[in-house]
Amino acid sequence: MKKIVISLMLLLGLASPAFASDDHGIPWDKAPNHVNDLTSLQNGAKLFVNHCLNCHSAAYMRYNRLKDIGLSEDQIKANLLFTTDKIGETMKAAIDPKQAKEWFGANPPDLTVITRSRSELGKGTGADYLYTYLRTYYKDETKETGWNNLAFPSVGMPHVLWELQGIRKPVWETHGEHGHESQVFKGWEQVTPGTLTPLQYDQAVGDLVNYLQWMAEPAQLTRGRIGVWVLLFLVLFTIIAWRLNAAYWKDIK
Repeated sequence: MKKIVISLMLLLGLASPAFASDDHGIPWDKAPNHVNDLTSLQNGAKLFVNHCLNCHSAAYMRYNRLKDIGLSEDQIKANLLFTTDKIGETMKAAIDPKQAKEWFGANPPDLTVITRSRSELGKGTGADYLYTYLRTYYKDETKETGWNNLAFPSVGMPHVLWELQGIRKPVWETHGEHGHESQVFKGWEQVTPGTLTPLQYDQAVGDLVNYLQWMAEPAQLTRGRIGVWVLLFLVLFTIIAWRLNAAYWKDIK
């Protein structure tokens, strides 16, 4: 229970005071929210294992559960088992916990239910936050990691997907009169290209967030299908009960 609480308090980064608030961050973009798209979920699982599982665990998720998104056991073993050789094991981080604590001051948080912990009234869901967060990194040499983030200013986690996105810097516009100026974010300037185009990177982040959203509740697709049948049964039962009631009372005045 303590581990779950810690995971809910922290997000995608190293445990430090820098993760306490994002009150000054930009508005959140809407995440794709395609948790029923198996192709997207499979690509998201690949991105998660290759880029997130190095430091972050998903200690409440087992590899064999990935069969629910259309992957065979052989595919999981061949492409996704990097930290263990048993498909029934949970997704543990590749980094040694002792080294992580020594390097970062604390272990990076578990990500199993991370999308369920970051919703904020008036801003959006946890998936919206992650989708915005992973797309708004920029180079900042004043920070120890060399990176900063518009959705989470002074973030403690470096940009682990920078090779895919490339290096960008935000473009600001000054508003107001002298002494009362304010900086308004206007867009991005690409400094160096990544291995993906901006559109491809947004799609990749969307896939990763879809997977994180699915991982937080793997049974949601099954629950949705069962819910439809339950509602259909209730409608049918209501019609039958109504007709029976009419038949029982038709001769009674």
